[in-house]
Order: sequence, then structure tokens, then C-alpha cells
Amino acid sequence: MSEITNFRGEAKAVSERDDADTSVERLITRVGERVRHARERKGISRRVLSEQSGVSPRYLAQLESGAGNISIGLLQRVAIALDHRIEWLTGEDDPWTSEALRVGELYRSSNATTQQMVRDLLSPGPEANLRAGRICLVGLRGAGKSTLGALAGQALDLPFVELNTEIEAQSGMPVDEVMALYGQEGYRTLEAQAISRITATHDSLILAAAGGVVGEPETYNSLLTGFHTIWVKADAEEHMARVRAQGDERPMAGNPEAMEQLRSILASREALYSKALAQLDTSGREVQQSLDELVGLVHERGFLG
Repeated sequence: MSEITNFRGEAKAVSERDDADTSVERLITRVGERVRHARERKGISRRVLSEQSGVSPRYLAQLESGAGNISIGLLQRVAIALDHRIEWLTGEDDPWTSEALRVGELYRSSNATTQQMVRDLLSPGPEANLRAGRICLVGLRGAGKSTLGALAGQALDLPFVELNTEIEAQSGMPVDEVMALYGQEGYRTLEAQAISRITATHDSLILAAAGGVVGEPETYNSLLTGFHTIWVKADAEEHMARVRAQGDERPMAGNPEAMEQLRSILASREALYSKALAQLDTSGREVQQSLDELVGLVHERGFLG
């Protein structure tokens, strides 16, 4: 997607739809070429691949020529018939020529000690040095990131920054308007830019990230690399109660399944949030108790050097 730098009218807006259409066209062409090359390497005809996959020869011909927009289900059948993983057919890197994918496969199959050695070799410096004194609180809305972040900033004499506030300053409009005008992709672009800018301009601070920051792998990895991350967590009932206590009735308004949806979001993001270096559970705790635990955690883990 084209870079978004300013929404005040100082730079010409780019068509997200044009970018998306071009990306889809490239993907369809890439999948077709990969299927054809894989079939040729396997030494089988389209007719045989059709019999093994259940996809018609005519459709396979369209697919290989870049004219067929195949469904995920049918592509999975084709991949199985070719003894391929489906991501080998869709990924930007060709698994047969990419050194990066080969190294990644070797990394995944190695033991934990070897993996750590690889990370140390590839890192431009010790991870603790890369993070400096930057601390980031991650977690779902209602866990207490903003409240605890501001109080911990005062207790530790560190500036406190809300990521969404930075995004609003960059875009010149509230986050809700950014989402309405430019969608999720536009917001994610600004989010990545804000994190890069904060990393470049602050050696020590406490940052509160929006709950969905884990949704973009590259951005989240940048956060994990450049900040000492702490997952501030709570159970679903407390998340909902705290949001409503702030005067926001939207999570429950006209949606009897809101609580179940919240539990589902928490479950789906748990593995991502748990990549944080530390965790702080605020369930059933008063603010002062959680604040004391957070400050103690920062000192105990040496996040400020």
C-alpha cells in the first residue's frame, strides 16, 4: 500500500482500491505461475492434476494463465495434489529459489539454543540495548493500560504516550475519523509510522498501544524489538465493566452476544499478547495495587537499565 504521511490535505490522497486491485492481480498471476511450475516439476499433465485435485482441466488452464481467481478451498485441493503447502503457491517468496525461506525452515527445525544463537547473530545489537528504556503496555481495551501507564510514568519520571494520540496528531483528526475515511489499512499505516517515530525520538518512555496493534505482524514485531513489552491483562467481565464505567455503552448496546465476542477476541489474541516480555494481571485488583506491581516489574526486569 502506498505510504500515507498526512491527512490535512498537504499531500495527495492515494487510491487504496487501486492498490488493492493491483495486489490481487499480482497474486493471481503468481499463483498461476507457481501451480504451472509445480505441475511441470512433478511431471504431470493438467488432466492428471484435475483428476487428483477435483478441479476441471479448463479451470486449471485459466488458473495457470493468470485468468482464474481460484477459491481457497480449491487451491488447497490443488496444493495437496501437488504435494505442496498452500503458502508455497501464494507467498511472495518462491520456496524453490528463496534463501530466506530456506533459512527460515532450518531455523524452525533447529533447537532452542541454536535459534537463540541465530537471533543473536542477526540482531544489530543486544536486544536490551535496542529497547533502551522504552516500555510498551499491550493488551485489550479495558485492561488498564492508559490509567496505569500515566501513573507509572509519574512514579518513574518517564513521559507517557498513548499511541492513538500520536496517530491523531499525525493525521490531524480523531482515530474514528481516520478509520471512517481511510479504513483499517490507512490506520495501520499511520500506526506503524507512529511507532517508528516514537522509537527514533524517545530513549525512555511508557507507551500504551491500542489493543489491535497485534493485528499487523510487521508492526507488532517492530514493537517487540524496540520496546520492553508488558501485557496488561484482565478477564472478559472486567474488560467490559471498565469500558462501560468510562461511559461507553457501545460494546453492549443492541448486541446480546457482545460478551461472547469479547471472550473470543481475548482467546484469539492470547498467543500474540503472550509474546510480550512480561505480564501484569489486573483482574480483581485496585489501581494502586496494580501500579505497585507494574513499577516493581519494571525494576525487577531491569527495563530501565
